[in-house]
Amino acid sequence: MEKQRQKIIFVLPDMPGGGTERVVAMLANEYAGRGYPVAILLFAGSRTAYPLDERVEVFIAGQASGGNPLIQLRRLVKMRRFYRANAGCHIFAFSVRGSIFSVLAAAGIPHGFLVSERNDPSRMSGKRLRDWSYGRADRIVLQTEDMKKCFPERIRKKSVVIPNPVADHVPEPYAGERRKRIVSVGRLQPQKNHKLLLDAFAAFHKVHADYELHIFGVGELKDDLKRQAEALGIDGAVFLRGFSDNVQEEMRDSAMFVLSSDYEGISNSMIEALSMGVPVISTDCPVGGSRAYIEDGVSGLLTPVGDAQALTAAMFRIAEHPDLSRSLSANGARIREKYSLKKIADRFLEEAGILH
Repeated sequence: MEKQRQKIIFVLPDMPGGGTERVVAMLANEYAGRGYPVAILLFAGSRTAYPLDERVEVFIAGQASGGNPLIQLRRLVKMRRFYRANAGCHIFAFSVRGSIFSVLAAAGIPHGFLVSERNDPSRMSGKRLRDWSYGRADRIVLQTEDMKKCFPERIRKKSVVIPNPVADHVPEPYAGERRKRIVSVGRLQPQKNHKLLLDAFAAFHKVHADYELHIFGVGELKDDLKRQAEALGIDGAVFLRGFSDNVQEEMRDSAMFVLSSDYEGISNSMIEALSMGVPVISTDCPVGGSRAYIEDGVSGLLTPVGDAQALTAAMFRIAEHPDLSRSLSANGARIREKYSLKKIADRFLEEAGILH
């Protein structure tokens, strides 16, 4: 008789639409499809922007606390009850706070514990508390080798690098003539540095006025970016599209995808653009996430962080050299097989000690 599989519980604050949430949804659906009991524990919200398999349980442990200790205590109590009801579960914390809360809430309850770091660890505040919780994990999953340098030796010993997956449903590469559209996807927040992108596009647009810039994402900088586009005189060519559940189709036949971040773990949208054969430009930001997927000049173009002139020059290269555009497209699309969802999902199970 087959031994009953223990539940896999993904932990993160909320799922409003973002790279981390997308990966969690992909993995949760994959495991549910394999017959694993799966839950997603949200401790600071109740949104689920990405489609989830009907077999994936969503447990709401609380809303955003705003630092209120009473709300945080209630959250911990609910989390503890859930972990106790699922004793022997495997906790997959995809959030620093989620790892801290889980260490506290699951104390004394049998469980496996894996943490997945999703951003640049050097930018994290409260590193002592983070490292305390990570030190209690069985395994820490990092996205690049460079991330290991940000942690003390005791954390490095438990660390393994697992790249982000390419979703099975990502459309095949586009083969026709591309639209004169530049696409960027990411939350409208300082980390993504869309202001740099607007500056670079303004210079590019002076020569290539028939191109448009479409930015997908939501965030607190929306009004600032609108005002900047107006001041640069490009507001008629810049479109802030908000969140889209059809962003892959929006990207697929675009002339190029641009990631302008100051720092990044790994951009899932960048991975999807590469896998669909969209020519990609990315800042070579810490901690090497883009560099892990892009060979500069071969499968994409890397530019220095914060360098608007270099970003503009990269746009010119793709727009004015069709052979380069086609070469980047073909080489970038090769990541589809290398980073398939099945392979990455297996790696997580192996490192968690679930798949042997």
